[in-house]
Amino acid sequence: MRADLYHRLVVAALVALLAVPVLATLAYSLAGNWGATILPDSFSVRWYLQLWHDPRFLSAFGHSLLISVATLLLSTLVIVPAVFVVFYRFPALDRTMNLLILLPFAVPPVVSSVGLLQLYADGPLPLVGTPWILIGCYFTIALPFMYRTLADSLRGMNLHDLMDAAHLLGASTPRAFLLVVAPNLRTGLMASLFLSFSFLLGEFVFANILVGTRYETLQVYLYSVRMTSGHFTSAIVMSYFVFTLVLTWFATRLGKQESQA
Repeated sequence: MRADLYHRLVVAALVALLAVPVLATLAYSLAGNWGATILPDSFSVRWYLQLWHDPRFLSAFGHSLLISVATLLLSTLVIVPAVFVVFYRFPALDRTMNLLILLPFAVPPVVSSVGLLQLYADGPLPLVGTPWILIGCYFTIALPFMYRTLADSLRGMNLHDLMDAAHLLGASTPRAFLLVVAPNLRTGLMASLFLSFSFLLGEFVFANILVGTRYETLQVYLYSVRMTSGHFTSAIVMSYFVFTLVLTWFATRLGKQESQA
């Protein structure tokens, strides 16, 4: 009984430790005026109204959404067939792929950005300052999440038996993949897309160094207005937090459905 109480207290303390900064930021974003008192003198949503009527914020948010969606579309078109080929034709490569997909995390983003600046600042492909270079960088960020999730989904099905059955019914390999294998990957794919999207939306280093204000994203916008009103920046943080929280909830729910299936 005491052990159970102790565990509950530890969990409650951890939840309170994580919740207090979020609640404080929320209160500050809703405060009309908060000076020397413990609680705000008044509450107002004017900071949120000012934020969501700011054309620069809406443009930056749209840029982040556009780049993230384009990256995930490219990742889906490349990674899904690649994972299928590895598990169906070359299963021995899975161990090598597990090492390769971790390489982007072995090199700090600042170091990668400096190298990309030297490669693409000029020459035949001057991509620095354009969203195209961010799509390529973000692809390397989404790769590990999508590959691992799809690989786990393929391990949970009898891939070769499904393909053999489809071949016996007269389907070609591409048709069997599209009609038999792909529907079984749908839940895992959606979960990986939501998780990757939440990470891409919060990426700052690549966006700030390689593009900056030439194609301003949400995190670059937040960095540029950090010295303005604290209430305004708190409204930005809370808007981003709620948006990411909803995406994470969707991803977690899809992950649970995938494990139960």
